[in-house]
Parts: sequence; C-alpha cells; structure tokens
Amino acid sequence: MKNLLVTIVVTLFTASALAQQSKQMVRLAKIQVDPLQLKQYNAALTLQMKTAVKLEPGVLTYYAVADKKDASHITILEIYADTAAYKAHTLTPHFKKYKATVQNMVKSLELVDVGLIGKAVKP
Repeated sequence: MKNLLVTIVVTLFTASALAQQSKQMVRLAKIQVDPLQLKQYNAALTLQMKTAVKLEPGVLTYYAVADKKDASHITILEIYADTAAYKAHTLTPHFKKYKATVQNMVKSLELVDVGLIGKAVKP
C-alpha cells in the first residue's frame, strides 16, 4: 500500500511538472554588443536579470553566457512561467530602464523562441 501511495504521488508530481513546463516560454536572446561598451552592458544586464528574478514570480530563469572567442557575443537563456509572464516582464520599470540603458550598446539582437525537450539538473 505504501509503495502504491508513493507511486501515485510521484506520478501526480511528474504530471504537474510536465504541465507547467509545457506552458513555459523559453527564449534565447543572441546579442552582439559594442566591444567598447561591454563592461557597461554586462553591468546593466546583470542588474536587470537579478531584479527580474527577485521581483517577478513569472521570471523563472536567466543564464547569460559570452562566447569565449569574442565576449561581445552574448547568449541569454530566458525561461518564463508563460507568455503572459514574459509580456508583463517587458512592461516593468527595470526592463524598460535596461532597454533604454543598452539601446546604443547593442549592435544586433536576435530573439529565438525554443521548446524545452529535456532537462538534467543535480539536486
């Protein structure tokens, strides 16, 4: 009986987690920054990411990485609870401040919506 209960709980938890993941909005932002303004850009980006994760329940994850051969090529993995959370995020004061701050630093921006096909995370 105990094993059956554990199986049911695990199944329900897994089903719930999968349903939540299917609603998530996952995006890659591929950014080329003016190399002469890279330090200022990274500071503005870091502030925006930390503020969004702290203040917005729908902003789940940000990972920002720089190409090792050219640090001015930055890719950001963004995960939002859903599309509504992303839309709300773009209306926040901290996001608008970030966009205004970096508008002359960003040479190109490509937004790519992607689907999560798998995940492996250490507990």
